[in-house]
Amino acid sequence: MASSSANIWVMLGLGLAGTILLMTQKLKKTVKEDFGAFIQKLKLLPPPQPAPPKAPHPLTNLTFAVSDLIDIEGHVTGFGNPDWARTHQAASRTASVVSTLVDGGATCIGKTIIDEMAYSVIGENKHYGTPTNPGVHDRIPGGSCSGAAVSVAANLVDFSLGIDAIGGVRLPSGFCGVIGFRASHGSISQSGIIPISPSLDTIGFCAKDPDVLRRAVHVVMKLQFAAQRSPRQIIIADDCFELIKLPVDQVIQPVIRSTEKLFGRQVLKHENLGAYLSSKVSSLLELSAKKNNNQVKTSTINLLAHMMQSLLRYEFKENHGEWINSVKPDVGASIRALFHEGNVIDESEIQKMHRVKTEMRLALNSLLKDDGLLVIPTFADPPQKVGGKEMSSETYLNRFNSLQSIASLSGCCQVTIPLGYHNKCPLSVSFIAKHGGDRFLLDIVQTMYSNIQEQVEVVSKSKSTSNSYSRERSAELAKEKGNQAFKEKQWQKAIGFYGEAIKLYESNATYYSNRAAAYLELGSFVQAEVDCTKAIELDRKNVKAYLRRGTAREMLGYYKEAIEDFRYALVLEPTNKRAAVSMERLKNLFQ
Repeated sequence: MASSSANIWVMLGLGLAGTILLMTQKLKKTVKEDFGAFIQKLKLLPPPQPAPPKAPHPLTNLTFAVSDLIDIEGHVTGFGNPDWARTHQAASRTASVVSTLVDGGATCIGKTIIDEMAYSVIGENKHYGTPTNPGVHDRIPGGSCSGAAVSVAANLVDFSLGIDAIGGVRLPSGFCGVIGFRASHGSISQSGIIPISPSLDTIGFCAKDPDVLRRAVHVVMKLQFAAQRSPRQIIIADDCFELIKLPVDQVIQPVIRSTEKLFGRQVLKHENLGAYLSSKVSSLLELSAKKNNNQVKTSTINLLAHMMQSLLRYEFKENHGEWINSVKPDVGASIRALFHEGNVIDESEIQKMHRVKTEMRLALNSLLKDDGLLVIPTFADPPQKVGGKEMSSETYLNRFNSLQSIASLSGCCQVTIPLGYHNKCPLSVSFIAKHGGDRFLLDIVQTMYSNIQEQVEVVSKSKSTSNSYSRERSAELAKEKGNQAFKEKQWQKAIGFYGEAIKLYESNATYYSNRAAAYLELGSFVQAEVDCTKAIELDRKNVKAYLRRGTAREMLGYYKEAIEDFRYALVLEPTNKRAAVSMERLKNLFQ
């Protein structure tokens, strides 16, 4: 009898263990297959390949997915809410952006989950679940186009499509460790796409391979392939990096090192973006004064975050308020809050915000021109744990929105670049180009991407990088103070600032060359010659250092050496009149 009971318990134990094993295997299989990214599987096949000698379709053999706010003929666009899906008919036409990609040779394999009515940046959907972040399973994937980023990160498709109003593609791409691209506002037709906030909405792409991303965008935007241009300047927005609660050196150093290696140090610039915008965007002053927020630096960026949210709320309500009021759907608290009596936005304020948007675009286009990039963090904090409450914090959301607002309000194009992980959480950096600079931005990403990834490895292994960015930034600030003192003809003061910069970052040729210029003004020709020689050792193409050393040597009576310096400056810069005149004068006098 005892033996029989024991056998029963053994059988029950084995059965229970088998059930658990099957459930575990089923769960792993579900996660492995689609990570909860898809809400619907389908297939849109490209047309047959053209007969030779015509070239094959440019996107042949590539697959993609679309977010569930983009129409596909014969399928209901669900907009992340079952009541919306229930009350809307199947689409009569496929969105033009999807048709263009399919005609270009790509195959669409399904629709991906979005946040409810795309009105969130978290990636959670109470109706359809939260897609699993492939890189960090216990962290949110980010929204609103969570499934689009997850489908790419999990290698389920080559690229995916979504809509980015306030970070709907950029944030999930950054959180899931893939490349995210926000196109210039108005550059791609949004026909057949449910609007969220039309003045902010634009098409976004997720991809792992920069070449795949570039090819897909070229097809959609009908861009012509042309010779790639190097950036004239890569501007680091210092005040934006002060916002983040992540290791700054691991975010910025790969970009700095890659820039130095590919384009040279002279391309790098630093800018206080908040101060720049507050000086260029006059309409900000009215809104800033109303909020009693006249601080520079992060406060200006913070104000932009509030503006972006106000525009989103106003336009979302304008587009979908009637449906929500008539259907009374089951929606989340953040959407319900829009319809509280106290939540009314003055239309005159909205008009002011639109003026700010226009001025912001002009200001950033003026700063970046045709061949400049602005570097900012993609997000301020690592993704929270699934089910966490951090995203409900106003401070937490403001840091997120501040960084997203720059491209959203200006309409500029932006790309996010993954930078590996820190404490098992993803890191990402973003490049912004002028409005309409999409091709230039994608070309630069393709040029820099692999080198940035190499530098990520270098930085992660280096123990000395934690303070390098702050030292370099301090050195640049000291140099700028030296430049100001030089302009004010305070030569000794300038020498002191340049000396401080050299102590902080002794391998910068410009610092030595600038100090030499101040020494020349004081008649300290020996010190000027020494500094110029050091500058030339660090940078053989530093024309100013040759000119200044030539001047110092001439004053010291080393005429032959001075002639050689002016001659070499002329080789480097054949149109340099100062070098030509100085060399000819000395040759006529002493040869």
